[in-house]
Amino acid sequence: MKSLLLKFLSLSLIALLSFKADDTQTFQGKAYYFSKSKMQLGSWGARMSEAQKKDVAARLKNRLEKTYVLSFDKEASVFKEEDKLDAISGATDSWGANFTRGYQYKNVKNVALVQSQEFYGKKFLVKDSLHTIDWKMGKETKQIGQYTCFKATATVSQDDLAWYNFSWSDLRRKDEDGDGKPDVPMVEIEAWYSPQVPVSHGPAEFWGLPGLILEVSAGDTTMLCSKIVINPDEEIKIEAPKGGKEITKSKYQETIKGKMQEMMSNRGRRRG
Repeated sequence: MKSLLLKFLSLSLIALLSFKADDTQTFQGKAYYFSKSKMQLGSWGARMSEAQKKDVAARLKNRLEKTYVLSFDKEASVFKEEDKLDAISGATDSWGANFTRGYQYKNVKNVALVQSQEFYGKKFLVKDSLHTIDWKMGKETKQIGQYTCFKATATVSQDDLAWYNFSWSDLRRKDEDGDGKPDVPMVEIEAWYSPQVPVSHGPAEFWGLPGLILEVSAGDTTMLCSKIVINPDEEIKIEAPKGGKEITKSKYQETIKGKMQEMMSNRGRRRG
């Protein structure tokens, strides 16, 4: 444990000396990530052949494999998905776009989130506090590219992790604890961060560790950093999005669920 602590402190000191070597230069960076998610077909998938599963996986590739860019300075970051055409139709995934993460601005100094979302043609500007993650620091280390990374774990509720998303199971949740609120599934998080990049940023909803998060696994999805560029030649603009109806995360969730409930009710009436 002592040797691990010394290793962490030495890496942190080297990083700080390196980044403070030129105080006239603004510290900025870009981290490039790719993500992969496992395809969950449930009981429906049990009735499918392997050929059918491969066909579905090909059609859902845009939702299962994505690329992102995280731009950051010492205090704030912006995280956005890179646009990609559908592998089958050559078009963007319009249905999935209603439930994907929009342009995300995080300010770790002010613990503030500003995120642009579009839901069925209506624009929202979500302003709220960042969800504080209760990280448990691990002893393990591993190398990701040229960076030595340390392990951290946490448990986060699904609603805090993917508040912009929707599943039909959200409408079927039950109050099993009798507290008047539907039970929310919990998600196990495993992150790997490097003090060689001494910022508290990370991709998606993840932040708050003493170093940039280079890899994170949450549920069925893993995000891995493939490249980091520190102080690129062109200055990076790290600005919060603007425009749209201002709303909190919880109100945005209510809006999505209410609309989907309405759609389901209308579909049921048409069938009747």
